[in-house]
Amino acid sequence: MRRPCFRSDTLRQLLLRSKIATLEELKQALGTQVAVTVFRRLRPLDYLTSYSHRGRYYTLREVARFDADGLWSHDLVWFSRYGTLLATAEALVNHAPKGHFAEELARGLHVEVQDALHQLVERRRIARQTVSGLYLYTSTDPATRQRQWLTRRSVQAVPTVVDASVLEIPPEELKAALLLFYSLLDEQQRRLYAGLESLKLGHGGDRQLADFLGLDPHTVARGRQQLLDQEVGFGHVRKPGGGRKRAEKKRPH
Repeated sequence: MRRPCFRSDTLRQLLLRSKIATLEELKQALGTQVAVTVFRRLRPLDYLTSYSHRGRYYTLREVARFDADGLWSHDLVWFSRYGTLLATAEALVNHAPKGHFAEELARGLHVEVQDALHQLVERRRIARQTVSGLYLYTSTDPATRQRQWLTRRSVQAVPTVVDASVLEIPPEELKAALLLFYSLLDEQQRRLYAGLESLKLGHGGDRQLADFLGLDPHTVARGRQQLLDQEVGFGHVRKPGGGRKRAEKKRPH
């Protein structure tokens, strides 16, 4: 009995036409129900498995058109030049100038990454440290990790309710814009603004805002406490009785 002939080119032609395919579709194209047979014919083709959809989809490296991060998608199925989600997350964390927070990485990869990041940290393939109360994932190389941390701190130090790390303008320009905005506020508004940003930055925020805005740290702390206690005056800048005393008018003798 003649054995069936399974050709790799059959799978290549399918993937060139369809861009991506599931294992079942590849089996159907070959006319087999044996997964091992499919993988044997895929191996010479330099194929990729999707890092999204639990790796259910396959494509060819020659089909993919990777972006600057090495990612490519078709019909909302995502592939990476690095292969698996673990390998992709590791590469992006190591190459990122300021590391990555989990939320940032998930947004860029379009999939959940918490489990992958946890595994990579456990295997010591990436490192993590706390910045502004969140885990920042960085390279394990000491010099690269320090550079990523300092860059991230520089960006996070820009006191703004907007997430400065995702803005497409230089931090220096953002700082200049914030200082211009700050100069337009009255005394109470400046104090409350500083207090609000201090709350966002967390531990050390009072000092950081004081240095940035040229304030006394106690002024920042006072603004922060006013917000927490909801002790905000409306229609006036100082509390009643504050400011310089009115001079009594002297009647001419």
